Amino acid sequence: MSGAVYQTSLIKRRRATKLEMEARLAALCQIVDEQRPMTVRQVFYQATVRGIVPKTENGYQQVADALGQLRRGGAMPFSWLTDHTRWARKPATFRDVKHALQVTAAFYRKALWDDSDVYVEVWLEKEALLGVVDPVTREYDVPLMIAKGYPSLSFLHQAASEMAEEDRPCFIYQFGDHDPSGVDAARATEAGLREFAPNAEIHFERVAVTPRQIADWNLPSRPTKPTDSRAKNWTGGESVELDAIRPGDLRALVRQVIEKHIDQRQLNILKVAEDSERSILMRLAGGGA
Repeated sequence: MSGAVYQTSLIKRRRATKLEMEARLAALCQIVDEQRPMTVRQVFYQATVRGIVPKTENGYQQVADALGQLRRGGAMPFSWLTDHTRWARKPATFRDVKHALQVTAAFYRKALWDDSDVYVEVWLEKEALLGVVDPVTREYDVPLMIAKGYPSLSFLHQAASEMAEEDRPCFIYQFGDHDPSGVDAARATEAGLREFAPNAEIHFERVAVTPRQIADWNLPSRPTKPTDSRAKNWTGGESVELDAIRPGDLRALVRQVIEKHIDQRQLNILKVAEDSERSILMRLAGGGA
């Protein structure tokens, strides 16, 4: 009705008691301790599954406020939560040659895939989850591509150009939301890579989120956004964000697809050689200027 006046709601929300607040803080701290590192949104989804907060924007804010309180109060280390959507650039500098050798030795890694019969990449739709997945891809020396939803043409062209130079099969594993845009972004990513690298042998697999995972893990959902232009033809039910997967399960999925292409015996030999060569660098650093 035109000109309607909305009255103040007579429903009063009950404020949580001190004991309830303390129990919520303890429960959230336990969630993060079990699955760190996590993002705030991942903690929120796990909190809704356990009935700690409602699956609403207010519930998300309760989690965010509580996590801030825990970290400021010293009850939770800041390193337990990750946020890679904000970052700074700084060039690497060294005090002297000895310091440079020490840093090189500390970070020295042998190339794991140079002699492999395949090339592997992991594509992640959400930048916020970089800190959750990066420990696994970094461990196995696998490129982690952050697409931020629909990757730009420039990003796709650069990635495809590198695949085109690989004289071996390229295995691309994509992780994204189960919603109209997330599923379509995976389709667009695969199509773009094939367009810009038509002669490359590309094996593209959407690893998560899948309907099977939603059912098996009882993942929390959210209503599909009606403003999404692709929602009209969407038949996948309610939407499920990649963040809804438990961090440990998400890392296990990444590890699983990578390890399919790794010979464990060869990996062990490479690690022995890596340790030996790192020791050589450390001795050089010790005898430096």
